Amino acid sequence: MEQYSGMLAKPINSYRPYWAKRFGASSMLPMSRAEMDALGWDSCDIILVTGDAYIDHPSFGMALVGRLLEAQGFRVGIIAQPDWQSANAFKTLGKPNLYFGVTAGNMDSMVNRYTADRKIRSDDAYTPNAEGGKRPDRAILVYSQRCREAFPDVPLVIGSIEASLRRIAHYDYWSDKVRRSVLMDSKADILLYGNAERALVELSHRIAKGERISEITDIRGTAYLRKGLPEGWQEIASTNLDRPGTIDAPIDPYAMEPAMEKTGESCASTAANAAAKAEDPTVKPITIVRKVKADRSRQVVRLPAYEEVAKDPVLYAHASRVLHLEANPGNARALVQRHGDREVWLNPPPIPLTTKEMDYVYDLPYARNPHPAYQGNKIPAWDMIRFSVNIMRGCFGGCTFCSITEHEGRIIQSRSEESILREVEEIRDKVEGFTGVISDLGGPTANMYRMACKSEAIETSCRKLSCVYPGICENLNTDHSSLIQLYRKARSIKGVKKILVGSGLRYDLAVTSPEYVKELVQHHVGGYLKIAPEHSEENVLSKMMKPGMDAYDKFKEMFERFSKEAGKEQYLIPYFIAAHPGTTDEDMLNLALWLKKYDFKLDQVQTFTPTPMAMATAMYHSGKNPLRKVTADSDDVPIPKAGSVRRLHKAFIRYHDPNNWPMLREALKHMGREDLIGNGKKHLIPAWQPLPKPVEARNAAFKRKPLPSSHRARRNPS
Repeated sequence: MEQYSGMLAKPINSYRPYWAKRFGASSMLPMSRAEMDALGWDSCDIILVTGDAYIDHPSFGMALVGRLLEAQGFRVGIIAQPDWQSANAFKTLGKPNLYFGVTAGNMDSMVNRYTADRKIRSDDAYTPNAEGGKRPDRAILVYSQRCREAFPDVPLVIGSIEASLRRIAHYDYWSDKVRRSVLMDSKADILLYGNAERALVELSHRIAKGERISEITDIRGTAYLRKGLPEGWQEIASTNLDRPGTIDAPIDPYAMEPAMEKTGESCASTAANAAAKAEDPTVKPITIVRKVKADRSRQVVRLPAYEEVAKDPVLYAHASRVLHLEANPGNARALVQRHGDREVWLNPPPIPLTTKEMDYVYDLPYARNPHPAYQGNKIPAWDMIRFSVNIMRGCFGGCTFCSITEHEGRIIQSRSEESILREVEEIRDKVEGFTGVISDLGGPTANMYRMACKSEAIETSCRKLSCVYPGICENLNTDHSSLIQLYRKARSIKGVKKILVGSGLRYDLAVTSPEYVKELVQHHVGGYLKIAPEHSEENVLSKMMKPGMDAYDKFKEMFERFSKEAGKEQYLIPYFIAAHPGTTDEDMLNLALWLKKYDFKLDQVQTFTPTPMAMATAMYHSGKNPLRKVTADSDDVPIPKAGSVRRLHKAFIRYHDPNNWPMLREALKHMGREDLIGNGKKHLIPAWQPLPKPVEARNAAFKRKPLPSSHRARRNPS
């Protein structure tokens, strides 16, 4: 057994393989009966349904899951981007012996399909030729329904980021209402949330041994429906842990009694009275009985019911806060939420994978290519990651607008140096078109590799939402030496000319290691480095759980100094978010002035999208701040919801675009800041308006190729 924070977990590579292991590994997991026949299969044990094109690479969920199950001995088939208009496409590979595994793909289908303004995207980066419309809205629900129609008696397992972030009642931005758990609406048998390798392997072997899926209720990282509380469990109302509504001031056990304050009774007389009472035979001493410490593994926290959070935004924010506080695998309790006459039961989060287990998953025999059925058609998401290497997963940043922590957890799970270097060599030797440049060596963040709490005991008991906000926790090990060593070894591999770092850099961590910043800047930046301050104003940053601009300024100074030392002309490209909860028009104006001060003219602007389960989404829906105890009379958070306000906030970031000047002039006049309208350097926007471009110029600009949707959405995944 592997151990994590005092909890034992069976290693995922220690199970006895299923009997079909004798068929060996396939060059590609089959997508047709003809491919099954070529492998000598009469049936599939497990069929995975996905909204993405099938690319056999560990960056794509279905490939990783499929290869993992294949390594466990199961025959795995893939149904990728099926025609959902009928059940016919879901019968392509026949009836699976064990279960259907359903996922929307690497992205939430609604985030993939719609912009932050709820407009339909014209492209899909996970589809051949970037063709849009190849997956349905709320793909998990639609695919699950079709699987049931195709084979009603086959167990149905749902997972991936769409299911993971919709595992309880959640606010849905696209319908502007609170929706039920996806487990209810999909009618699936079980939901796997987070990075679910451990749960998936155990579930598959137990089903293969004949256990009924309805009776498998004890696997961490799963959610299922039940009625009633199981025997031996203690239920705790979430409102007892974090009470919403008006809260009375706590009683101070050391305060004097009111009568003593009124009479001015002295300490001496108080002591005398106490002695007299002790001698009085009618006075009985109070016996203090200490309760035995409760067994958290047998406790379940009851969240407010779906019907309650759907009609009460304050209760919704409260439920969101409690769910996030119960997210540490070391101390999290089970959660339960009533939906009508059924209960959605969430077991505690999965125990993170060890380094050996991470290596096992990433060292599987991936073909590192799209399936031949696509006949070489361009798939933008594949082009983006084909020369990149994922070195870790998880994020302890806790940014409220991001869903990485909610999905992958706060515990960093890192691969070994040897496994990462082997993958670099495999890319060099196997991936067509490799020119010697590794486009990224990173993960959810660029520089959290091998970072962890200094104390296992503290990590196990910690309930903080972030390890780096409002400042870096003193118990966090921020040593970058392992990452520096990895960079140096990777770029010394024969045939590798350049190792770039394209993942999001946590610069408040980076500045704790000038040696790392120097290594990064002088060897792993391709002229531009993208970082994400997100905003300039502390009022907004506090709602994002992002560091102040002091950390940015410190990193900028290091970046420029080390670039100069190397004789390189390199630039920082900052990212900012418009219309985040807590943002006022004045905040956006101040950000625009900051951008103008440093002469930043940004082309790419991200408008806040309320994705399921994110803390900022709870702010957006409730107008309250779940980073603190939520009450009905707690301070309201300003929410830029109206379309006109969201457009204005975006326009402030793109203050240099003449198309935004009329809107900004009107806003500045309304704000009493006409002093910023004029033709001098001190002004934000000019008083004049350029003439419209000729038709030919407008058409040429319109035909410019848009950025792939995967890149637009990658920083706010869901």
